This record gives sequence, structure tokens and C-alpha cells, in this order.
Amino acid sequence: MNTIVIIRYGELSLKSPGVRNFFERTLVNNLKAMLDQQAVSYNEVIRDRGRIFVESDNPAAAKVCANVFGVVSTSFARKVDPNLKSAAEECAATAGEFIAESESFAIRPRRSGNHSFTSTDLGRSCGDAVYEKLESLGRNPSVNLDDPDKEIFVEMRQNAAYVFTGISKGVGGLPVGTQGKMVVLLSGGIDSPVAAWLLMRRGVKVIPVFCNNAPFSDEASRQKAIKCVKVLNEWSAGNPMKMYEVSNGKNLQAIRDNCSLKNTCILCKRMMYRIAFEVMEKEKASGIITGSSLGQVASQTTFNLHAEIYGLGFPIYHPLISFDKTEIIDMAKKIGTFDISILSSAGCGAVPERPEVRAMYDAVVEEEAKLDVDGLIDDSLANAKVLYEFE
Repeated sequence: MNTIVIIRYGELSLKSPGVRNFFERTLVNNLKAMLDQQAVSYNEVIRDRGRIFVESDNPAAAKVCANVFGVVSTSFARKVDPNLKSAAEECAATAGEFIAESESFAIRPRRSGNHSFTSTDLGRSCGDAVYEKLESLGRNPSVNLDDPDKEIFVEMRQNAAYVFTGISKGVGGLPVGTQGKMVVLLSGGIDSPVAAWLLMRRGVKVIPVFCNNAPFSDEASRQKAIKCVKVLNEWSAGNPMKMYEVSNGKNLQAIRDNCSLKNTCILCKRMMYRIAFEVMEKEKASGIITGSSLGQVASQTTFNLHAEIYGLGFPIYHPLISFDKTEIIDMAKKIGTFDISILSSAGCGAVPERPEVRAMYDAVVEEEAKLDVDGLIDDSLANAKVLYEFE
């Protein structure tokens, strides 16, 4: 097969040899899983000195692989023998299909390994071949190294040379599965799916937990959460998700019956954290992810964020803490969850008219003492279920 996808990665190359080997193997497994998931055919996935190569005759493979976490960029390329003559002939053939009349061009050479020629020699040889080819076709060629109409890239390596005309930007980050597991409190709104995606991008396998607030929420909210998880699972190739559903409505009712209404959201979040912690322990995960963004809503002030976690003693991550809403929406659109998250739903009917925005953590703890916290959490967990377990 003389067509191939070049996979480039970034910070993986900075790891120690043992860690790098683990990261690369994980990335290869995830690439295979994504290609299988998207029904894109390929023969083999090969690791070779700072690159990964996917043998495939389907140009779509480059775009598919670009959506695997850990990939910086991809290119669909033609593979030829590692010498000047073969590279120049392939560049000329590519130019005949790619460069139109009067368009300027540039050759972008790159070389690694031991060769009897330099990168400059490679660029000059390929450039001459392209110019002669276009001139023979009567296309009035010109060279412009600064701002060309078209670029042809040629990458010369020890055992092969690769010619290509485009680079697809990858999502970057680290391969999912290299940084363990975390639980994400996922509501189906705009923020929490984006928070989950950002930690996935850093190599975390996420376990979504949906706290069902019925009768204070509706079935539409539940369905939005499920649909968002299905989208996120598509990004998690090689690491299928398991989604939990846990009842939280009884907890909300107890808070409303026994505590000051203005603290409802803070006390509810503390209950959710405890639920998430129990799932975290069961799944041998290492932290809890939220969609909190500083100052975005009343419950997410610095005072309230402090009160929510005071005394709980387990790791909680807020990847959106410094993002504004516009940035979060842009990411949700990129991920594919935005249109789901804005579907009509009732929201939470337990939110007070005037929520606390300057909560004092000691006062919140006193309020919480009015509840049978352990009993409520036990009841919630007794009714917990795995809502979806993807294969």
C-alpha cells in the first residue's frame, strides 16, 4: 500500500522512554478503536521514531485520526522510496493533480535519519521536478516561498519518504487512559460535558454520574444528559464509558424541609459530591470533575465554591473555572454537545428565588447538621444504577 496517514504527537515525545512507550501504545490502541468505530478501513498502525503511521487508502482516515486525544496533526500521504529521485517524481505527479494554471507553489521539505543529501537538496530537487512538470502542462508555474497558492510537503525518513498536500489539526492533549479515571457530575447542560471533554483531553477516562433531581426536574433533562454522554463516548474510542444514574430528589426535598432555602444549591452540591465520591471509590477513580465556572451563576461565587467543598476531603477538579460562557459555548459546539444542551427542559425546580451568594462555610456546615446525611446518601446509592455501559 503506497498511501498512509502520518500521525504527529507533541508532548508525548518529552516523556521518559518507559512512559513514552506506554503513552504511544495507548495512542495506537485508541487510534485503532476510533478507526473501527468510524468504520474506516486500515491495514496496520505502525510506531516509528516520533511518528505513528496508519496504512489506509481512505483519505477520511486522516480526519478521523485527528479527533483522537494525543494527536497534534495528521496528513494523508503517498509513500515512496527514501531517495531524491522517488520523492521528486511523486511531488511532480502530485503537482499535476493539485496545482492549477498560474498558481504559485512551494515545497516544504523535512528530513530525519541518515542520508547523503540535505533538506535543502530535497527541496530543490522536488521543486525543480514540480516546476518542470507544470511547465510541460502549460500551467505557467511560479515559486513563492512566503505566500504560495499551494504547498507540497515532503518528509524524508530513514526507510521511506512521504509526500502530502495538507495537514489536519488534531485535538492534542494526551491519550485517554494514560491518566487514570475520574467521575464527572454531568447534568446535560452546556458546561459539564465540556468539563468532561477537557479532562479527557488530558488523558482521563471519565465516568459520568447523572444525579436525577426528580420530582424537581423532568425527563427531558435526563435525556439531555444521556445524549451528551453518547457524544462524549464517541471521543473516548478505546475507553468506552459507563454512565451512572443516582436519585437526588429525596435529598433535595430533605434540604428544603429542614434547611434555609437560600442554601439549597450549596447543600445539594455537597450531597452530589458525596454521591460522586462513593462512585469514585467503587470505580477506583482518582477525582471528581465539575462544570463550575467562577462567577457564572449564583452558586459559583468564590464563597460558595469554598463552602461546597469544605471538610469533604477528596479531590475535586474545575477545568472551566477561568472560562467565560462564550468560550464554553464555542467548545461545546466543537465537541458536538451544544445543540443537545440547549434543548428545552424544565431545569431544577428547587432553585430558590434568592440563593445565597456569599456563603460562610461554617454556617453551611451548621445547616447540614440538620440533615441525616449518611442516611440520605445510603438511600441514594441503594437506588443507583448503571444507565449505560458502552462497548
